[in-house]
Amino acid sequence: MADRPIILGIVGDSAAGKTTLTRGIAQVLGEHDVTTICTDDYHRYDRQQRKEMGISALHPDCNYVDIIEQHLGLLRQGQPILKPIYNHTTGGFDAPEYIQPKKFVIVEGLLGYSSKVARDAYDVKVYLAPPEDLRTKWKIKRDTRKRGYTEADVLAALAAREPDSEAFIRPQRKWADVVITFYPPTTPEDASNDLLLNVNLVLRPTIPHPDFTDILDTDLGKAIRLGLERDMGKPVDVLAIDGHATPDQVQQLERILCSDVPYLGQFCSLEGNQEVGKIVGTTGETLQSYPLALTQLLITYHMLKAMNATGKVQVAA
Repeated sequence: MADRPIILGIVGDSAAGKTTLTRGIAQVLGEHDVTTICTDDYHRYDRQQRKEMGISALHPDCNYVDIIEQHLGLLRQGQPILKPIYNHTTGGFDAPEYIQPKKFVIVEGLLGYSSKVARDAYDVKVYLAPPEDLRTKWKIKRDTRKRGYTEADVLAALAAREPDSEAFIRPQRKWADVVITFYPPTTPEDASNDLLLNVNLVLRPTIPHPDFTDILDTDLGKAIRLGLERDMGKPVDVLAIDGHATPDQVQQLERILCSDVPYLGQFCSLEGNQEVGKIVGTTGETLQSYPLALTQLLITYHMLKAMNATGKVQVAA
């Protein structure tokens, strides 16, 4: 088992930011060492069949959950899989793809934690929970620009899928080690900036997190905060990072991560390293979000710690 890959789960509703988070983590780990799997590929029915049957892609009965379980088991053993491919453009299926797992496997999608067998395959489990109004804006932007839908189409689909989101997607939050909530600032002067986001990171005690208590004694003002709260009825630590955090404030948090996992040192400081926290603006310009970058580094930290726990040699810089 020492040679098995480390498996990260990233679950969230449609357009919750899964692909953006996945891309940044793969950049940090090195894309040559990362295999990415999307559980959307395991849909049981194509788009036309779903329409005729009146079932949404969010419903477990519309997905081969048993094959997801089987493939996660094989990947965890370091074995290859023949993965189906769902084509979001055509709404149909393409030829399956032969996948050989690399050092790290990132599994992102809608229903990754829908069964205990699947949940037990992950080393680290993440759930993305943006506010619904923000997710709606992201989904409209993505589906109108990349998938050929009108805004009315997107809003109608969201309304139709809401019961399944409530019943099957959001309950998976309780299984996550880290719950990530990006949210816009509330100040009027920032209201028009869609790319300026804060983040709350719910850190559950299901895995050992970095010791962030030192930031309580530093002069970070209100830009980076650590507090004790309750999530789904249970006590959790919450790390909050403001979109207006300065490079000096960010570096204090970076040092905690990078001192514990030296490999991350090459990504500290984040200032000027736009591969991490990368966001593409509406006119194509590349911007950097410190909250996103620190979130990507934190999840990478957990993957590297999990790798060390298996006895594997840490990934080379």
